Amino acid sequence: MRKRIKEIIEQGVGTAPCSFSGWVRSVRSAKEICFIILNDGSNVDGIQVVADSTVPDFTQICRVGTGAALTVSGTLVESPASGQKMELMARTIEIIGHSDASYPLQKKRHTFEYLRTISHLRPRTNTFGAVFRLRSRLAQAIHRFFSEHNFLYVNTPLITASDCEGAGELFRVTTLDAADPPILAGKPDFNQDFFGQKTGLTVSGQLEGELFALAFGDIYTFGPTFRAENSNTARHASEFWMIEPEMAFATLADNADLAEEFIKYLCRFALDECGDEMAFFDKHIENGLCERIAKVAEADFARMEYSEAIERLQDSGVTFAYPVEWGLDLQTEHERYITEQIVGGPTFILNYPKDIKAFYMRQNNDGRTVAAMDLLVPKIGEIIGGSQREERLDRLESRMVEMGIAQDSLWWYLDSRRWGSCPHAGFGLGFERLVMYLSGMENIRDVIPFPRTPRHCEF
Repeated sequence: MRKRIKEIIEQGVGTAPCSFSGWVRSVRSAKEICFIILNDGSNVDGIQVVADSTVPDFTQICRVGTGAALTVSGTLVESPASGQKMELMARTIEIIGHSDASYPLQKKRHTFEYLRTISHLRPRTNTFGAVFRLRSRLAQAIHRFFSEHNFLYVNTPLITASDCEGAGELFRVTTLDAADPPILAGKPDFNQDFFGQKTGLTVSGQLEGELFALAFGDIYTFGPTFRAENSNTARHASEFWMIEPEMAFATLADNADLAEEFIKYLCRFALDECGDEMAFFDKHIENGLCERIAKVAEADFARMEYSEAIERLQDSGVTFAYPVEWGLDLQTEHERYITEQIVGGPTFILNYPKDIKAFYMRQNNDGRTVAAMDLLVPKIGEIIGGSQREERLDRLESRMVEMGIAQDSLWWYLDSRRWGSCPHAGFGLGFERLVMYLSGMENIRDVIPFPRTPRHCEF
């Protein structure tokens, strides 16, 4: 296998001659010497390649374009210049793939807005190289965390006949002819569709995950989810990835304990295992990022009742853009004020009004609230949402009737409460929001390889 630049640098100077391949980030040349920054995606900075006139085809090498693919062989030496500890003295350089002046990434800096217009090329930049290396490592860390805690990994379906949240924001999956569908009683006849019923892309794997939790105890899902929501904010995408653990014989308190341990684990992992990328983000994206993440990793997460949160916001004397009233959901400005001004750190808000939460959340004895929780963190507000699930069949059925949710399509979900039901709980963490939080990036479009947003679906 070929060597990567990161591996070669880790081996250090004084090693045997080496060979590697990569893409040109910049070229500086003089009469007798040429400096090429080469990057293969394995680290932030790449490596400086120094070629002198003894290198074959030296003149052609000096004219190589930004973005060109090269294979270089030579010896790693200490660098006399500031900015890098090592550089490679080239013996031979082979041009594998040419690049001309039309290559769009000639400048060192481009706006994120511009890079979104050429998202097929933006992984070649330093920022997006760091983002997607961090994303890749975090995905591995998530699996490692749950494996170490003996959770079963479950692949829940992407095509589903259920709408977990009851909001109806599904992308439809159909083989019916859009121009001439079969009609029954004035509506498309989905009985003639591929699955014989309405189906769509999943908004969550939670309901299916609950079925497995009631057989295996502790499980998690980690996969893509979809929302046909016409939202163009910096925090919403139509396709995104969700981590959703579910625990049997667990309460809301157990749920919060797991969420706290999980977030702390990922914060420590990012700082310890992705140090170069985190240092890059701290320098170029958000000054003080590493200190912020380190504080979360060491913090004791506060726990506050929703009713108390409303009272403390009302007593703050602050005029918010959105009203603060019992029975209304908290907005980002409220969530940030709680974590940044009232508590000064990560905070769980517990036991929300039932009228603003989903049908599957366990109803509390007060008749007004459900056993729901949101984890709020400084800078962004909510990062995790979850609940204890309603395990009592009669209470679940009455809540579905109250909310107008058809029971016939969720017969299988109700069955799970008929035989061997038990208290259980779980939460959801949007993977992209996690990457945003740990990198300091402020737009969800910049932490997912190929963003899917309203009126935007290239590739």
